[in-house]
Amino acid sequence: SKAAELAALIGSGQAQGNKNLIINGAMNVAQRGTSATASTGYNTVDRFSFTVANMDNAAFTYVQSSVAPAGFSNSWRVDCTTAESALAADEYSTFYQPIEAQNLQQISNGSSAAKSLTLSFYVKSNKTGTWGLNLYKPDNTGRQITATYTINSADTWEYKTITFAGDTAGGGIADDNGPGIYVYWALAAGSDFTSSDSTSWSNYSNAGFLYGHNVNFFDSTANDWAVTGVQLEIGDVATPFEHRSYADELIQCQRYYYQTLTGAAYQRHGLGTAINTSSVDMPYRLPQTMRTTPSTTKSGSMSIEGNTTKSVSAVELSTSGSSADVVRYLITCATSLTVGYAYYFMNGNDADAYINFDAEL
Repeated sequence: SKAAELAALIGSGQAQGNKNLIINGAMNVAQRGTSATASTGYNTVDRFSFTVANMDNAAFTYVQSSVAPAGFSNSWRVDCTTAESALAADEYSTFYQPIEAQNLQQISNGSSAAKSLTLSFYVKSNKTGTWGLNLYKPDNTGRQITATYTINSADTWEYKTITFAGDTAGGGIADDNGPGIYVYWALAAGSDFTSSDSTSWSNYSNAGFLYGHNVNFFDSTANDWAVTGVQLEIGDVATPFEHRSYADELIQCQRYYYQTLTGAAYQRHGLGTAINTSSVDMPYRLPQTMRTTPSTTKSGSMSIEGNTTKSVSAVELSTSGSSADVVRYLITCATSLTVGYAYYFMNGNDADAYINFDAEL
């Protein structure tokens, strides 16, 4: 009943905003782009990663899709483009998000007061069957718990909720900026990862990683799987999805990844000073404090402009003077800069050029 649901909310402390421990659960932010082919990792929707391990045939594409259930505008969808019909024991595939440890202190993991967590999401696939989930806690003693959900009807959005008991053992989650819990959805799992019952919290073992999962998503090029509306919250009751504004969601995503805007040739990024005849030193304040000092790479054609315009060959972060708030670019270009002169750092004649900053877990 509604009264019972409200009582559960109040009792769990979740009758307020900011209840969702997942970032970008509506799949709205995609700084890196909206599609990826044959590459794993963080490539489309922010904060979610995709992995395929040890497979020798499987190929795939995945996208930020506009196909979504009522109340949502986007989902994440993967399509199998080359089949892996015979799944070997050591092969698996997952879609996952790691949650920063210091954002999980309220769940009291590892103590007698450990709180239960409820995961909810919308899922759609042409492939019915039993699919696996895993919560993995790496700090102190590595611990995991698994569960399953069933896709009952092909090509139909279905709403799933799974409650995981609190873990009273394992030494807890450190109050730091490392990974606190990984939330995994299984897409394929060989027998090396499904042979040990891990439906209660236990010390991590490969054999229990994806226990209960019995679907091989990669057995046909007709297969697709999509998910959105992902929410992980304290308590035993799944509450309505917490829709955050795009601006709020983007700010949270930019703690882990930030990409300068594309769309304009000669777009300026900042102003620096030539410290020798081939290098410009430029400080750059990040729009959001990142999880840690980021790594950075450039894509496309970059230039510097001052008394002359010169093509940039490399953009690196200085090992000194860079932090999670402000980074220090060392920009290498053609020779004959004037030492002490100011130079703009900008895109070349390339509307698609950008710099990215990566501090992902």
